[in-house]
Amino acid sequence: MKDVIKAPIITEKSANISADGKKVVLKVAKDANKVQIRQAVEKAFDVKVTNVNTVSVRAKKKRVGRYEGKTKAYKKAIVTLAEGSKLDLS
Repeated sequence: MKDVIKAPIITEKSANISADGKKVVLKVAKDANKVQIRQAVEKAFDVKVTNVNTVSVRAKKKRVGRYEGKTKAYKKAIVTLAEGSKLDLS
């Protein structure tokens, strides 16, 4: 099976989302669906997942001097854990 989970997303916004300990924000493979993400998280971290929400984050235009480019596009998953399950990625 391909690598579904790429990395945790640790930003101020994701810290606010996961402050209660029930949700975790992860960067996932672009072609992964919600079922694959659920199975990968449950297998990798040995927790029970109740819900998975996904967001496709588009590339943003950036400039450095006269040069233009784009940031990379990626897929973000907000995973809700079941009661009693806990996952600390920070």
